[in-house]
Parts: sequence; structure tokens; C-alpha cells
Amino acid sequence: MTRVFLADSQPHVRSALRLLLQDLNMQVVGDASNWSAALIQAAGTQPDMLVVDWDMIPTNSSLLELRATCPAAVVIVLTSHLDARQQAALSAGADSFISKSETPDRVAERLRAAVVNGHFS
Repeated sequence: MTRVFLADSQPHVRSALRLLLQDLNMQVVGDASNWSAALIQAAGTQPDMLVVDWDMIPTNSSLLELRATCPAAVVIVLTSHLDARQQAALSAGADSFISKSETPDRVAERLRAAVVNGHFS
């Protein structure tokens, strides 16, 4: 079962993602509502996947900092805007991105693809 750590400042987004991930037979092993908590808590959960809100990452930090705590995890970035942030997210250490405006079915499709491409079960 794929182990997922969620990092998003909005409780309703974390709740919706948790339900979606459970429907996909993925296990949510932890979550954080701010960047500092994500950095501290994620490593202890040994996730296969990190789902992180782009807006949560401080301007003086990067995904590489989070990736260093969980080097084997696939990093998925949630973004509210489809623009230059896509490229920025990928170049900052993300494996993929998902727009928060996507339908739940499309989010599920993207998460399934991340599992397949990440080669874990």
C-alpha cells in the first residue's frame, strides 16, 4: 500500500485528499498544516509519496529541503495556478504537479500515475 504524507495549510483540502487517497487504497501516514511541521513530521512517517501545496513553501526554502528528509518519496506539488509555477515546481524538486482546480477524477488519475511512475505499490 502506498504511504502518503499530506502538507497543505487548508484543512478542507487535506480532508478531501485524505478521502480520495483512501478510495485509491493509499494510506495517509501523516499530514501537516505548515512547512515547518512538514519538514519535521514527514521523515518519521517514511512516506512513498509527499503531496505538498506550492503556496506553503517559504520563499527562502525549496522542495529539495523536504526531499532530503524523504529521499525515496515521489513529490507531488499542488498548485492553485497553472502558469510558470508548473515549471518552477518541477525545477524545485517536484516529480509532478496537480492543479487544485482539477476534478476529483483527474486528481485521482494523476495520483495513480505517480504511483505507477514511482514504481511502488
